[in-house]
Amino acid sequence: MKILVTGFEPFGGETENASGVAVDMLREFAPSDGVCIATAILPVRWSGAGPALLRAVEEHRPDAVVAVGEAGGRTAVTPERWARNLGHGRIPDNDGGVRDAAPLAEGPERLESRIDPSALAHAVQDTGIPAEVSDDAGAFLCNAVFWTALHRTDLPAAFIHVPAVRSRGSAGIGAETDPDHTPADSALSFDDLAHALAAAVHAVALESGSQSA
Repeated sequence: MKILVTGFEPFGGETENASGVAVDMLREFAPSDGVCIATAILPVRWSGAGPALLRAVEEHRPDAVVAVGEAGGRTAVTPERWARNLGHGRIPDNDGGVRDAAPLAEGPERLESRIDPSALAHAVQDTGIPAEVSDDAGAFLCNAVFWTALHRTDLPAAFIHVPAVRSRGSAGIGAETDPDHTPADSALSFDDLAHALAAAVHAVALESGSQSA
């Protein structure tokens, strides 16, 4: 089984994006028996993030997709239950583009994750890392990529938000997912995030395997 795991490049003037760093570190983990991990780092651009995900799917031909992004107002790892058919850029993307709130495409108001977010949260919790299910993926590019995975592919797909961890200092951005939340300093490290993603990938392999059996 091959699982595609994606993160994002830095944005908003930051030099790191916790999702991209953790996904890059995931390559160092020995995959579970019978599981191959492919990774991709997506651009933070309204015109580019979704197409980049679809190109990675076409290139790697995965059996499942786990997309990952950072959320500056959260201190736990949060698998998402829903992708909303809404895109809103309160801050410019990496091309300087802003987006007024509008639907992402013709379709329903929201789509449900094809991988049980509770199973992912429990798998992460079993490693000792805090995790909980989220019902709101925001309206920035994290949500847009999740929507693309569910709307444009038939693959088992999930989205996981991780805290906006930094190697030094605190994130200056990252409230795009939870605009009403103040930035939160998480006690987690990049190593913790990579371990959490490894546990989630293992859970995805188990669930996707049972669905196809």
